[in-house]
Amino acid sequence: MALSYARLGFYIVLFSFITLQSIDSKFAPTWDSLDKRPLPQWFDDSKVGILICWGVYSVPAWGGWGAEWFWWWWKGANQTKYIDYMSQTYPPGVTFQDLAASWRAQLYDPNEWADIFKAAGAKYVVLTSKHHEGFTLWPSKVSWNWNAMDVGPKRDLLGDLAVAIRNRTDIHFGLYHSLFEWFNPIYLKDKANKFTTQDFVKTKTGPELYELVNKYQPELIWSDGEWEAEDTYWNSTNFIAWLYNDSPVKNKVVVNDRWGSRTLCKHGDYYTCQDRYNPGKLQNHKWENAMTIDKLSWGYRRNAPLSDYLTMVELTTTIAETISCGGNILVNIGPTADGRIPPIFEERLRQMGQWLKVNGEAIYGSKPWAFQNDTATHGVWYTYQKATDSVYAIVTGGKMPFGKLMLGAPNPSPGTQVTLLGYTGGPFRFDRNPPGGIAIDVPAIPASQMPCDWAWTFKFTQLAN
Repeated sequence: MALSYARLGFYIVLFSFITLQSIDSKFAPTWDSLDKRPLPQWFDDSKVGILICWGVYSVPAWGGWGAEWFWWWWKGANQTKYIDYMSQTYPPGVTFQDLAASWRAQLYDPNEWADIFKAAGAKYVVLTSKHHEGFTLWPSKVSWNWNAMDVGPKRDLLGDLAVAIRNRTDIHFGLYHSLFEWFNPIYLKDKANKFTTQDFVKTKTGPELYELVNKYQPELIWSDGEWEAEDTYWNSTNFIAWLYNDSPVKNKVVVNDRWGSRTLCKHGDYYTCQDRYNPGKLQNHKWENAMTIDKLSWGYRRNAPLSDYLTMVELTTTIAETISCGGNILVNIGPTADGRIPPIFEERLRQMGQWLKVNGEAIYGSKPWAFQNDTATHGVWYTYQKATDSVYAIVTGGKMPFGKLMLGAPNPSPGTQVTLLGYTGGPFRFDRNPPGGIAIDVPAIPASQMPCDWAWTFKFTQLAN
């Protein structure tokens, strides 16, 4: 039976609509198009990640600010203290390449690492696949004799950790990758040409990114080292368009904002803006606070005193501040050259996991509330769970507020209940503050019944606001 003109017209319109939808679902290699991609929900819900800075710099494992920049401080900036340290520690004439040969990772147990990250309550992990020194932690086809399979560990450090995390946990696996390399002669030639040539991008760093995604399928790409050249030199939008449209992780991958000298805090699925970014107020775009347990360094330092490490009061306060303002927190650790997570880092991670086990209801999957911090009491940060219409006040500072806790932000209703996460003795009595807010009667809780240390979370249901 012949189609009527009306029905034929309907199918033409329907086909055109489907075709347009298909075209629209493809992202063009422009920031205007790429920035319209919705953020995969898993990233916003995860809230807590761990960054692992591990490389050849873990062999000298020494310095002050930024020990992971050891090679640059020594040979690029020619800093006297690094020159003196090398002359006092190693034989004359030793090179940074010689240090790579002595990187053994003989105690590296990726299963143990995965178990620690799970115990820490992390929902995603980001491993340095390559730092600015150019050494790759996987057997890259474009990094001959400067990778962990050919030199030093003689092992696919990256691949082994990816397998362990995926076999033993439900943690999302991501990779850090530096676009540039300090002393790569091909990069330095492009730089001397004022980045009018792209030999380094086409033969080295670009192929590495495609290789990483196709071989290891990371769910997150944490790009870095972007600041010397614009994104057009790095071919960033072309790579990200492929990542979103055709890569094996196209439906779940997320990328940060470090893709060119003018992209920071402007483009990407989420913004990092700067290291240790913690604005203290709500942002209009998803962001991440990438920070370090060692206050000065991302890489492991043998010479770091205890005072250089965050206390758990400082760490839980940073978590509360970050999540309250809509960010994720990425907590960095630096393993040793022999493959261990140092006890100070392991302790902090396990303590973080203990705290999150009690207070995770206020963290994972939460959203910012109408208020981020309290208007009456310093050091109180709020989060919100839409599914239960519950508000959480995280009291930081390491001191439990026994007696009257005065909060200016919550407005109680006749049905409001106040409880303490992890404590079975609630709900607590409270009074409405005459100027506004709430005054909670916090009883003297015995030490044996204290739900956690360092910071405590009060839960409010049926608030008027």
